[in-house]
Order: sequence, then C-alpha cells, then structure tokens
Amino acid sequence: MAHINLLPWREELREERQKQFYLALLAGLVFAAVVLYLVMTYADSLIEEQNQRNAFLQQEIAKVDKKIREIKELEKQRERLLARMQVIQELQESRPKIVKVFDSLPRVVPEGVNLRNVTRRGNLLNFDGVAQSNARVSVFMQNIDEHQEYGESRLKVIKRTASRDDAIRSFTVEVNEVTPKNEGGE
Repeated sequence: MAHINLLPWREELREERQKQFYLALLAGLVFAAVVLYLVMTYADSLIEEQNQRNAFLQQEIAKVDKKIREIKELEKQRERLLARMQVIQELQESRPKIVKVFDSLPRVVPEGVNLRNVTRRGNLLNFDGVAQSNARVSVFMQNIDEHQEYGESRLKVIKRTASRDDAIRSFTVEVNEVTPKNEGGE
C-alpha cells in the first residue's frame, strides 16, 4: 500500500479552521462591542430624557411653591381684613349702646345715690358711687335689674365712710350689658 502523507492537508485545514475561529471570535467581539455601545447610548439617552423631565418638574414645582406662598400671604391678609371688619362691625353695633346706657342712667339712679365713676370694659360696666343708705343702693340695683339695657347686677363693695348712723355708704356695683338681639334672626 502506498503511503500518502495527509498531514500537510490536515495541517492546512486545521490552520484554516483556526483562522476562521479567530475571525469569528473577532467578529463576535466587534459585534458585542457595537451592541454594548448602542445599548449604553440608548440608556444614556433615556437617562438624559428623564433628567430633562425632572428638571422641568422641579421648575414647575418651584412655580407652584411660589404660588402657594402667595396664596398663604393672601389668606393672612384676608384674615387680618376680616378681623378688622369684625372690630369695625362690633364698634358700629356698640355705638348706640353707650348712648342708651347714658340715657338710662337718670332713670335707674334713685334719689340719694350719686355716681362718682362709670367705667366700661367690653360689656362690663362698673358703677362707683355713694349713697345715703344701704336701702338706696338696693333700690339702685333693683332698678338696674329691671332695666332692659342691663343684665343682673352684682354688688362688689359697700362700706360706711364713718361710724355715725347718718354716714354715707361708698359702693361699687358691677353689671353686664345685655347684647341686643338682631331682628334678622341670626
């Protein structure tokens, strides 16, 4: 049998396959690098787009926050104005009240009672005066209780100025004004 040397042919085939393998490996690496580059570029574009959205949202949030601060300031101003209006309305309502109080004083102060001082704090009236007797102070308090402008009277202080029987009595009576009822049915 003749000996044919197949080794160079096999050797050439092996070298050819090895070249193809390295070329395929190189092509696969290049393809993987291109795919990786494209994926990273796409991911970067998504990140950039989301950053732009976030920046837009931050700008809009800042605008809304500014408007909220303005609204809160306007609400504070509104509350201050409403408080002022309430005070003015109370003053307007109480304006005729003091006139009625002074108008009623001659009718409720009996003979023998002299008022030295009348003070008003809110709806509370204090009458400081002198009387000829305790009975005169009692009549004064009854007159106050019966008058429509006043609530129930309270005697705070009564004292005799001297030890004689005809000594005058110094007194302090406290009474609340009656708040007028509105005809509107509020």
